[in-house]
Amino acid sequence: MDTGVYPRKKEIKVIIMIERTLVLIKSDGVLRGIVGEVIRRFENAGMKIVGMKMVWVNKKFAEEHYKIHSKKQFFKTLVNYITEGPVVATVIEGVHAVDNVRKIVGSTSPSDAAPGTIRGDYSHMSMAHADKNKKAGKNIIHASDKSQTAKKEIALWFDKKELHTYKTVHEKHVF
Repeated sequence: MDTGVYPRKKEIKVIIMIERTLVLIKSDGVLRGIVGEVIRRFENAGMKIVGMKMVWVNKKFAEEHYKIHSKKQFFKTLVNYITEGPVVATVIEGVHAVDNVRKIVGSTSPSDAAPGTIRGDYSHMSMAHADKNKKAGKNIIHASDKSQTAKKEIALWFDKKELHTYKTVHEKHVF
């Protein structure tokens, strides 16, 4: 006889991870006039900008931002690259923002970045070519690589009062 009572399937607890990440549109992206296109990619994915400003990075600040690379041979060119023109600094918020932003951005080396990613669509230089010619690997954009890194980078680039909380219409559908 069917009692209408069935064993419950194991309940799976899903943790929605709303996080923030730092995205820098470097001077080559600014000077090429593709800032709006870059930002559009994140907004179209349902992420939101909670902080944004344009800055001209000085050498000391650049060295602090890239200190993790200070012992690497490309450190000097990296510092020179980020200080050669204005940078648009943004904080992007969304579900698993760090990982999702990095997917949209593409591989660090533009020559390895897939078509459809920011780097795959707007740059093509290989890091091997850049290193051989003692040039910066111009790759349009920086995106935090891990959640912990994102927290440190956001604190370096933004004061708390520069970060905003608000609801978008997308949050009903994508958060």
